[in-house]
Amino acid sequence: MTGAEDIPTQGRLIGLDAGERRVGVAISDPDQHLAVPLRTLERRGDGSELRDLEELARSEEAAGVVVGLPLSLSGEAGEQAERAQEFAREVAKRLDLPVAFWDERLSSQEADRWLTPPPGRRERRGQRRGAEKGATDVIAATIILQAYLDSRRLS
Repeated sequence: MTGAEDIPTQGRLIGLDAGERRVGVAISDPDQHLAVPLRTLERRGDGSELRDLEELARSEEAAGVVVGLPLSLSGEAGEQAERAQEFAREVAKRLDLPVAFWDERLSSQEADRWLTPPPGRRERRGQRRGAEKGATDVIAATIILQAYLDSRRLS
């Protein structure tokens, strides 16, 4: 596995929010200015999400991958962070691309805020629940990747 310094500064990057049930996927533009939501992959336990990522990386000509690292609020790596690191090792091996981590603290909460309707807007019963199933994951991946891109431009 590689570090952030090994991620090319040009070419599309894939951002991942790797949860236990789903993987949110975002992608950058080739100049690495903007991250956009791409899709959510279901984790079925058979490695199909890795095959899907491999196909996606090839078709988008990805130059690297940024994986969200779920640290605790105190900044320590716990069980979830270990699972994310293991997933990132599998991704790096399967895709043969440099992989970097980005601290994803609070990205899911931020994604939930993006998806919460403004006050006064009513939704039909159950509408948000169904639409939200994978939406939080793909928005969280976008937030992770955009934060990574912004940090590189500012440094």
